[in-house]
Amino acid sequence: MSRSIADQSMAELGGPVSVLTRQRTDHITLDRLLHERHRTSGQEQDAVLQRIYRLVFPHAFAEESVLWPTLRRVLPDGHELSLEVEQEHQEVNELVTRLEGMDHDHPERGAVLDRLTVVLRDDVRDEEDVLLPRLQEAVSRRDLRRLGVLWEVVRRVAPTRAHPVVARRPPGNVISAVLLSVLDRLRDLLDAGARRGPERVSPALRTASRGLTRAAHAVEHLPLMRRGEDPSTRRDAA
Repeated sequence: MSRSIADQSMAELGGPVSVLTRQRTDHITLDRLLHERHRTSGQEQDAVLQRIYRLVFPHAFAEESVLWPTLRRVLPDGHELSLEVEQEHQEVNELVTRLEGMDHDHPERGAVLDRLTVVLRDDVRDEEDVLLPRLQEAVSRRDLRRLGVLWEVVRRVAPTRAHPVVARRPPGNVISAVLLSVLDRLRDLLDAGARRGPERVSPALRTASRGLTRAAHAVEHLPLMRRGEDPSTRRDAA
């Protein structure tokens, strides 16, 4: 029976460069941030959520662009395995999109946050206990290190925000990243400046961020951005 990567040493995972080690490191950071989210509220919680998003969305994008295509190539049941996680990623995107439209005192905000936490933790367990051990069995340690380098490169240039309309598979997700990564990272800077900067400039920064949000939504709905997706992760473009 496959061993969870959570129970393996770094040497067993293939060393510090291995994609398995990199994945587990991100999962540990996510667990800490989710605990921190529970202890915060208001603007402080918004800052923690932005850190979660900047971790989760590039991480998932790199998986969908690099790891899951490999899994589908080397395992006979790779399609089914990766699809379940892609469906979890899609729900995360949709939950975060809902949160972005809610004020701090919205009556449904707490329930949406709790559901987001549950889905993120389920996603970690599915990856660490099932998908990544199966990948580990199917490829060499050298391949794990090669995938780790490629995964890290993609993660560093990936979108950092929720994009539920974009395909969860290539080529749509890869095509979308060219524009969405730039828009997302500019939004991150503007939102951080609005929270931490002088109060007199915060309204202008928030207005600029909303403008970039509208631009990102327009990019999402371009037909090319949905190519390659499985129907079960398709969100109605309307």
